[in-house]
Amino acid sequence: MKQEKVNKIIKILDKEYGDVDIALNFSNVFELMVATILSAQCTDKRVNIVTSTLFKKYKTVKDYANADLKEFENDIKSTGFYRNKAKNIIETANIVLNKFDGIVPKTMEELTTLKGVARKTANIVLGSGYGINVGIAVDTHVIRLTNLIGLSKNSDPKKIEKDLMKIVPKKYWKNISFMIQTLGRRVCIARRPKCDICPVNKLCNYYNKKVKN
Repeated sequence: MKQEKVNKIIKILDKEYGDVDIALNFSNVFELMVATILSAQCTDKRVNIVTSTLFKKYKTVKDYANADLKEFENDIKSTGFYRNKAKNIIETANIVLNKFDGIVPKTMEELTTLKGVARKTANIVLGSGYGINVGIAVDTHVIRLTNLIGLSKNSDPKKIEKDLMKIVPKKYWKNISFMIQTLGRRVCIARRPKCDICPVNKLCNYYNKKVKN
């Protein structure tokens, strides 16, 4: 039943939001990684505002590796948690420069050795940067909506990713995140979901329980 359900959901979401791509702006894979690290607990819109100047100031991996920590903190301050983010980005730049010859690695195992890079960030870098799909990026939208719809009962991102990988065809592993995120931003808004106009409401556990009550 769950497989049939997810196939219907994917078909609907693909029709509605299939052309939606990553919302973060970048011109190379390292910039994508930086933007994704900055996006933790921050909106993509705010990250794009910050990176519009950041990417002009720091053009190469070496520029990030040699950045002054306090100055870099100030450069990214409005993204929140800026001290940790600044430290992680500068350390990661040094690792990429010294261990990977200045090239962002192309495997999950290597990416997750970098500072500030967990599976979500690694999946985004691999999928949107290199076109390699080894997993599904699970952010707060994906956590919330997969639980509401009934695609996973877990709250841990790693467990949700495993649940989705079992039922989502691999060719959708990258786009499923973007489609769910778009649904979350436009329709299934936290605290005030627009259930009546949701394209997948008939397949959603939350909506069906609400209708019955």
